[in-house]
Amino acid sequence: MILFLIISLFLFFLWTLWNMSGLPSLPASNLNKNLQPLVSVLVPLRNEAQNVAGLINSLKSLSYPNVEFLLLDDGSSDQTLCLLQENTSGDSRFKILRGRELPAGWAGKVHACHQLQEKAKGEYFLFIDADVRLKSGVIGKALTLLKKENVKLITGFPSFEVPGIMSKLLIPMMHFVVLFHLPLHLANRSKMSAATAANGVFMFFERNAYQEIGGHRTVRTSIVEDVHLARQMKLSGYKVCLANISTDVSCRMYERNSEVWEGFIKNIFTGLGRSVPLVLLLSVFYGFFYVLPGILMVYGLWMFQPLFVLPYILVVLQRMAVDWKASQRLSLSFFMPISAAILIIIMNASMWRWIRKKPYSWKGRQYS
Repeated sequence: MILFLIISLFLFFLWTLWNMSGLPSLPASNLNKNLQPLVSVLVPLRNEAQNVAGLINSLKSLSYPNVEFLLLDDGSSDQTLCLLQENTSGDSRFKILRGRELPAGWAGKVHACHQLQEKAKGEYFLFIDADVRLKSGVIGKALTLLKKENVKLITGFPSFEVPGIMSKLLIPMMHFVVLFHLPLHLANRSKMSAATAANGVFMFFERNAYQEIGGHRTVRTSIVEDVHLARQMKLSGYKVCLANISTDVSCRMYERNSEVWEGFIKNIFTGLGRSVPLVLLLSVFYGFFYVLPGILMVYGLWMFQPLFVLPYILVVLQRMAVDWKASQRLSLSFFMPISAAILIIIMNASMWRWIRKKPYSWKGRQYS
């Protein structure tokens, strides 16, 4: 068993290194200064008072000249709306919107994004979240990549700020799961909808293509609308590019451990297609290949058996390669067996909540 584990993990490591070569980085902008189309940056906000100042400062720092910012307050119960108005006063690029009441059959964020695009004038739409921070040149880089790859949607996973213990252990696993399991060369070169990943913190659309697929209206019930939109783009004949945006986009998704738990509970089982067999298969897979090496490492050190430590070293190397690519802290790679164990627990907890028909809760709203 130990030799099978070592050989398998070594092959996984090699596969991950090769697979990551299919993830393009955002290139330097080469846009003609006289041909810079209007870009609409669209941000839904619900109870995001703590993020408003940082968000506005980030948007104001963008170097792209032809841009408009539309920010929609989606029924916040805190000071989000007041802070938006205060922080954008005097800057004509900003337009603050008040969201309409959530209609039946719509997910909250999806409805907010739908309202934003109704007011947008740009040739390109960039949807981001309130906890996202952008480097100054990111729009020009995204436009350059979009034209270079001849795609209609650029998306990607940011560099994550991880303040709490649950954030540190779980959030970087998002990069690992995508860069290990998704065949990136196939995903970025084909229109196969099954080979698709996306992240709602950064969705850069060509307007015409977005509207042709029906926009957010087509995924109005979804709580993983990012992936479903990307799949809809491919089903409509458009190519999608999953890019490495981690050097230009950062995100602080959650502040508290409880938020990490609820956020993953809400998304992970739906993101796996609500497939019970897939959750069970992944639980066995991660338990054997990524939790067990941690146990074997302890045994190997205790019994002076170096061979039993080797699987853990290979696990750390694979995770470290991903964390380096994703601009995450390399030291977190050493906790991979614990991260994998938590991932297994949360996958099954999310599945079990769905089996019991208990709703998922997020920001004062409930979703089935």
